Amino acid sequence: MDSDSHVTTTAGTNSDSDTPRTPSALHYTLRLINSDDTSSKLEAAREIRRLTKTSHRCRRHFSAAVRPLVHMLRSDSDEINEAALFALLNLAVKDETNKISIVEAGALEPIVGFLHSKNPNMQEHAAASLLTLSASSVNKPLITASGAIPLLVETLKHGSPQAKVDAVMALYNLSTHPDSLYLIIQSKPVPSLVNLLKSSKKSSKVTAKCSALIESSVNFDEARATLMAEEGGILAVVEVLESGSLQSREHAVGTLLTMCQSDRSKYREPILREGVIPGLLELTVQGTPKSQSKAQTLLRLLRESPYPRSELQADTLENIVCNIISQIDGEDQSGKAKQMLAEMVQVSMEQSLRHLQQRAALVRTPADLAITSCASEVSSK
Repeated sequence: MDSDSHVTTTAGTNSDSDTPRTPSALHYTLRLINSDDTSSKLEAAREIRRLTKTSHRCRRHFSAAVRPLVHMLRSDSDEINEAALFALLNLAVKDETNKISIVEAGALEPIVGFLHSKNPNMQEHAAASLLTLSASSVNKPLITASGAIPLLVETLKHGSPQAKVDAVMALYNLSTHPDSLYLIIQSKPVPSLVNLLKSSKKSSKVTAKCSALIESSVNFDEARATLMAEEGGILAVVEVLESGSLQSREHAVGTLLTMCQSDRSKYREPILREGVIPGLLELTVQGTPKSQSKAQTLLRLLRESPYPRSELQADTLENIVCNIISQIDGEDQSGKAKQMLAEMVQVSMEQSLRHLQQRAALVRTPADLAITSCASEVSSK
């Protein structure tokens, strides 16, 4: 799902007082935003921002303000630019029509220009705007064509913490469009994505989007080589596989599987060295259905023998893991993997037992039910 998460707020307001009681107040604000007086336009932009913070009805009503607000983005004043951008952001949130109208009105050129700004606040506002606008499938190819992608990747490297978060969310939104992903790869985002992974909470939404982008990226040779060459790159993915959200872990195992499938001889050892086995074992039991399948496939690829299953002993998960464990250097890694295997087998046995018990309960005969009923009566006397 695309991200669309920015609503700008104004201190001291509340949702009950933000919506005007009469249509005349709305019409007055629209008159101000369309006036030729700069101070009036500034006042109107701030009022629109306030009124559209929580009210979808106001967002619909103020859709007529989109064009004059976009025109204000071309001002030389940061104060006017900021007021107009905040108002447009609130107009766009959860409103597909306004998102499209803002782009059609020509907002992308000034917004992309703000990513070049020496004012870090304007960089943040621009990244937040592109995040919101990129949630629209109609806007994605237009944002890609605007030249925003290289600048968003640059923001990943040098932006403020909030700008980096918004940039990665926007890049994720854009990456779901077929023509955008290759342009993202050309901009070399992997080192910055790895750094953001290292600094983010493993259970966070940012980590999920970073992991998704990395998984998409490693379909390209260049990105795979960059991830392996980046210090701590594969380790960062393994750590997400171990401690991330269910969705993040699915992306992480998908990343490693794609790498191993693309060139097993090149990537098998680097992946094993980062202690991936315990996390993979846990995924085979506790991951999503996709994660479980990918983890089992990756475990097969990580074993020493490259030969197909038919030429070997029965290809049980236990045999595969034992084969891998025998090649792991270091007592700590090997011991942890063995412990995980034992726990995995125990969980698997318990699940199988519960399944058998459930099946037995479903096929009980009338005689069984009568016996159980009698037993209940005896025990209650």
